[in-house]
Amino acid sequence: MSVSVLGAAQQDSLVSAEEVTTLASKAGLTIPSANLDDWSKLLAGLNHCAKEILELPDYYPKVDFDLYPRENVHRPEGPEATDKGGWAWKATVKSTKPKSDTLKGVTIAIKDNIAVAGVKCTNGTGAVDWTPDVDATIITRILDAGGIITGKAACENNCFGAVSDTSVTGPVHNPYADGYSSGGSSSGSGRLVATGSVDMAIGADQGGSIRLPSANCGLVGLKPTWGLVPYTGCISLEATIDHAGPMCKTVQDCATLLEVIAGTDGIDDRQPYNWPQGHVKFGEEIKKHISNPDEQPLKGMKIGILEEGFQDSMTDPNVAAACQAAIEKYKSLGAEVKSISIPLHKESGMIWMVALPMAGTTQGLLANPTGRKQLLFPDRATSVGPKLSQEAFDALGPGGQNIYLRGLFLQERFGAPLHARCTNLLRKLADSYDAALREVDVLVTPTIIFPPVKIVPEGNPGGKLGTLGMLSRTIGATYNTATFNSTGHPGLNLPVGFVPARDDAKVYLPTGLQIVGSKFGDLTCLKIAASWEKNWNWKELKFEGN
Repeated sequence: MSVSVLGAAQQDSLVSAEEVTTLASKAGLTIPSANLDDWSKLLAGLNHCAKEILELPDYYPKVDFDLYPRENVHRPEGPEATDKGGWAWKATVKSTKPKSDTLKGVTIAIKDNIAVAGVKCTNGTGAVDWTPDVDATIITRILDAGGIITGKAACENNCFGAVSDTSVTGPVHNPYADGYSSGGSSSGSGRLVATGSVDMAIGADQGGSIRLPSANCGLVGLKPTWGLVPYTGCISLEATIDHAGPMCKTVQDCATLLEVIAGTDGIDDRQPYNWPQGHVKFGEEIKKHISNPDEQPLKGMKIGILEEGFQDSMTDPNVAAACQAAIEKYKSLGAEVKSISIPLHKESGMIWMVALPMAGTTQGLLANPTGRKQLLFPDRATSVGPKLSQEAFDALGPGGQNIYLRGLFLQERFGAPLHARCTNLLRKLADSYDAALREVDVLVTPTIIFPPVKIVPEGNPGGKLGTLGMLSRTIGATYNTATFNSTGHPGLNLPVGFVPARDDAKVYLPTGLQIVGSKFGDLTCLKIAASWEKNWNWKELKFEGN
């Protein structure tokens, strides 16, 4: 690397020989004494340049508060005001001059890891106190389409939770049974739509965080193809698995919201350069599809049952039965159903679990996604620091603490070669799914392989469960979902019935079928889901006694 600017050796930027020696020593290096003066001058110039940069005004997309005013921003208090934990923050944000009426009058909740200027963004944790000055791209798109944002939906602590009792704002109860999980980490988004507090919601998904709460709450939730929806202005967990997407009551609503938020924004490097907003009219296409009177709307389509998706030992038989019954119904719609085997799918969760902490610790917990061309937040990064303080670590839920310590351990014990091996194996998984999707139009699995679990009281009083107990409840939850975050394929949850809770056969809770398509085949997933939804009411279906 050349030294493009040496920088003047200002008095307040001088770097001593002792500082150079200490810096090198921390890295296990020794600098010859004859070179110390040279390095002092080079680093002093660099120090001055860094300070100069920090004095330059930052470059954020500006928010026009006259066009997009926000009112009544507040933290709701009490079970009724929060809808039993669903709301983290309330506000009213809408455009005074929308560009379209696609979402006219539609109320929408935003997951609390997505920036809405002037509204605190907790990311579910007390470890960082941050109120953004910018709107995420998807916020502007929703407002331009006439949507009304009515607040921030609670999410799990640092988005590292599949059970809805780790958020700093309190536990989120399942909309069908108090005391049970709404799923995570987009827990509030799931509950608020299911209870009717809002018409639609936005979730974010790095291992199943849209699909799991959608399955637990009886929603249609889509993790879009990686890069289809801009993640600009959303807190990253790890750039290669970050997704934002719609959570709605119906496939039509899901498609309409996707139509509004999808498309390249020119900032997020996850996105293709050739997919302008509105390029695919998802909402209009689904409207045409379900208005077709054909009794076999899926004739010629092939649905592949991913065999390994049903084979984990923790799979609840009632969940499996609900999904198999839903798949069987597709035959009457004209679809051909066949079994597909991808043996590596059984190992996908393990590979994802090892790969995530090494990058997720730096990006998700330390706010340092180096090497990415995205909208970043220096003010939030400043409050995090190069490593977690004891206070910040203690403020994390068990999921975040788990990721942080695992990341430190894996980096110390195995380093870059392990992450490189995981990355290559994840590409092998992606290639395996791609090969299968050349034989069939979609793959199907249970979304989450067991019913919603019990949540613990707020704060886990007395540490009754302990870290292992808290985390053990999530084992197997992302068995069928996390792999598709790493491969980038779209995955949709379709609610397909009620199943009894494991601990109480009298409590019935929603479950869902996951529909996975080819990359940028989101419309196909939506059409296949819409055909099923048109013909059967999932709320009338119960599966029990297995």
